[in-house]
Amino acid sequence: MRDQGIEQKDSRGDAAPDDAATKDTANRNTANRNTATSDTAIEDIAPEDIAEARLRTRRGVFRAVAFRDPVDGHEHMALVRGDVRGRERVLVRMHSECMTGDIFGATRCECGDQLDTALDAIAREGAGVLVYLRGHEGRGIGLVAKVRTHILQDDQGLDTVDSATAIGLPVDVRDYGPAARVLRHLAVRSVRLLSNNPVKVDALESYGVPVASRVPLLVPVSDDNVRYLTAKRDRLGHDLPQLDELDELGQLDELGGLGDAQVGEVHG
Repeated sequence: MRDQGIEQKDSRGDAAPDDAATKDTANRNTANRNTATSDTAIEDIAPEDIAEARLRTRRGVFRAVAFRDPVDGHEHMALVRGDVRGRERVLVRMHSECMTGDIFGATRCECGDQLDTALDAIAREGAGVLVYLRGHEGRGIGLVAKVRTHILQDDQGLDTVDSATAIGLPVDVRDYGPAARVLRHLAVRSVRLLSNNPVKVDALESYGVPVASRVPLLVPVSDDNVRYLTAKRDRLGHDLPQLDELDELGQLDELGGLGDAQVGEVHG
């Protein structure tokens, strides 16, 4: 399997996605551009809306930077390791809130695994920032709506894209402005972005934060998450080479049905 630590400049437009992927990705790009060009994009976090403290974790000590965003009104958190002020190519993860995956360890998605993997990478690096973005549950549609999409996924076999549109909601309404604002507060000059989603590169740069490179954040494929990951790759344009490798080996079709496998069995 491909080395998970290899950095890569984002290569947009190399592949020819299917019509659904093209339409979905175009919609996401348009939404991000519209948000980023609004007058509120340049606002800074008010001093009374930010607080910092040391946070001891099993990975060592971080700075916990809690802030209330001046645009969306949510309280977010940036975990900062080491000295990032004035630095370029800082390792950064913009992590969208996922209660089911991050807190309860749900295996339907890879969110909890990505959170752990990103924190591990930042700890190894010795310097970096993880921005935990509230209000991003279900790619911004909210917790109740997300659980409703899970019902459709389980009962009707819809994927993460079609289950959202089936209940009359957009596929992705996340705004990454809060991450850009706290990175500006931290005086980060440019980032290496931990993400498999090229749209996040465009979104962050549209707010004036240079992205020097995109660093893949890959987690193992399991029977539980393969349908979700496949939809992210095929419908939303995420770069997931671990799926491509399983495809090449003819093993991807074997996943997705539990059969005799144990729930949560890991492949790759």
